Amino acid sequence: MNFTLKIWRQKNASARGEILTYSIRDISPDISFFEMLDILNQQLISKGEDPVAFDHDCREGICGTCSLYINGRPHGPVSGVTTCQLHMRAFADGDVIYVEPWRAKAFPVIRDLVVDRSALDRIIQAGGYVSVNSGGVPDANTIPVPKPESDAAFDAATCIGCGACVASCPNAAAMLFVGAKVSHLALLPQGRVEAVQRVQKMVARMDELGFGNCSNTYACEAECPKQISVSSIARMNREFLSAKLFSEKEKVISDSI
Repeated sequence: MNFTLKIWRQKNASARGEILTYSIRDISPDISFFEMLDILNQQLISKGEDPVAFDHDCREGICGTCSLYINGRPHGPVSGVTTCQLHMRAFADGDVIYVEPWRAKAFPVIRDLVVDRSALDRIIQAGGYVSVNSGGVPDANTIPVPKPESDAAFDAATCIGCGACVASCPNAAAMLFVGAKVSHLALLPQGRVEAVQRVQKMVARMDELGFGNCSNTYACEAECPKQISVSSIARMNREFLSAKLFSEKEKVISDSI
C-alpha cells in the first residue's frame, strides 16, 4: 500500500509549525499506524532529516500517550481503539492521511506530534485518589457492593487519560475524563469518605487549567477509545452539586455555632 502523509511539523513549543508532505510506499496493511511512522522515520534518518516526533509507550492501548489527530478524528477512523491499535488496513491504497497533534489550550505542543498532557495529571493530583487510612486489605466479599455500581465503577475506571475526549470536544472540555475519575471512586465505599472534597477540588483544578465546558455533542463518548459513557459527566455534575450544597450547609451550621 502507498500513502501520502500530511504531517504537522513543529521544532518546539515556541516555533511556528507547518504541514509537510511525505510519500511512503510498499506498506503492509497489517502493520500498525505507529509502525508505519517508524518506517517513515527510518527513511528520514537515512536522508539526514529529522524524524517525526510522536509520543508512544506501551503500544497495547493502555498507556494513553498516542495523542494523534488522524484525518480529523482522534486516534483515526476506527472507533474504540487508540492510535497504536489502528492498522493501515483501515485506509485505502493511495489515501492522503493528515496527522496532527491534539489541539487544546491545556495541551501545548512540545514538538511535532507530541503534546504536554500533564494537565490531566494535575487534575488527578488535586483529588483523584483515596488518602484515608483503610487499614489492612479486607477480603473482597466483606465489602458488599451492588453489581450495577461495581460494573459502572469498573467501566469508568477503564479511562486511560489519553485526552481524546478533549481533542474531540469543540470546547476542549475534559469533563469525560474528570467524570470518569470522579465516578469510579464515588461509586465505591472506599471513595465515598472523601467524595465531597474530591469532586470540588478536581473540578476547580480542571477550570484553572483552561479546559472548556461540556458542549453536549457527545463527541467525547464517540471518540473515547474505551467507550466511556457520558453518564459519567452526569454523575460528576450530581456529585458536584451535592458537594456544594453540603459545603454550604456545613458553613451555615459552623457560622451559627
